[in-house]
Amino acid sequence: MQYIQPRPSSIVAALYTARDLGVDVAILHGPSGCSFKHARLLEEDGMRVLTTSLADNEFIFGGHDPLVRVLRHAEEEFSPHRIAVVGTCVAMIIGEDLESAIHDAGVTTPTIAVDIHAGFRENIDGVLATLEPAAAAGWISDDELERQRYHLGKANEVERLRGAASRSYIEPSRGDLKHIAAKRLVELADEGARGVAVMNAKKETAYMFADELIGLHDACPDAAITYLANLEDRGLPKVREDAARILAGMRERGVDPELIGALDEYGANGTAVGERIRELAPDFALIVGVPHAVPPEYMKGIECFSVTNGPRQVEPLREMGHRHVMVEIDLHPKTLGVREIVESEFGAVLRSMR
Repeated sequence: MQYIQPRPSSIVAALYTARDLGVDVAILHGPSGCSFKHARLLEEDGMRVLTTSLADNEFIFGGHDPLVRVLRHAEEEFSPHRIAVVGTCVAMIIGEDLESAIHDAGVTTPTIAVDIHAGFRENIDGVLATLEPAAAAGWISDDELERQRYHLGKANEVERLRGAASRSYIEPSRGDLKHIAAKRLVELADEGARGVAVMNAKKETAYMFADELIGLHDACPDAAITYLANLEDRGLPKVREDAARILAGMRERGVDPELIGALDEYGANGTAVGERIRELAPDFALIVGVPHAVPPEYMKGIECFSVTNGPRQVEPLREMGHRHVMVEIDLHPKTLGVREIVESEFGAVLRSMR
């Protein structure tokens, strides 16, 4: 696939994966502006992101010495438990040896080198470039590495088949008006229709998507609705911690969902969710997070409400037969650094119905 729309960066994917591995300090070996926005957002999530601030002089003579200096400063200043040195396009072009700089810095903090740049078409290359040295360092097991490799592949497959990567360009859309969809959803529940509410969300986005299930329960506490969520206890350290917090938060609010899959299994989870929906045979379904992971054959004859955080996912979902498609705008920045469930727009609208 040749994309003519912007796609996620493999450098940014490496940074997020370092965070999920419990890295305290990530060092971007490149210009100060590289991945600036995401670096700042990740700092809100508790991981310090430093840069070697390479400029024209280092482009010519190399950035080994600046990287050594920043590594030593990071250890002395922050006393981290783990460090990740993350490459950039500049580091790749000038042929920087990240491992050599780590060795010469003499730091005692466990540190991995992530040889990555933005020249990959798929952002999962950045994830794997981080997980592989993490496995070599003993931070994760070989079995977990293979598990991650499998689920990354399934996530990519879903995006190519039915997601934002299914064509070269997709017009972004804000989706349907939330109050109109919420009114219809509540009407169905009040009429006694049987429903299912599914969260199949990616990692920390679940802090907001979970609220939409809670919002439906708040609005329709006695309705015949079965709740499902991908909050099983598997994955990298932060992913498992997030799942535990979100599940506890949902239970405190009166929603005790059936568990199907883990937060990093959203791409492979669609068939299991679909089979459960088929067993329940509902009249309507609310699917939030990555709704396009559920194959369309499972949704035939069901009035489907779906919520995504991707404006380019609206059109593919409509083509799949989802009658009501909504977008939670700016969801990702709102869920970085949080440790409890965040109110969603659609959840708030559902609650306002009462």
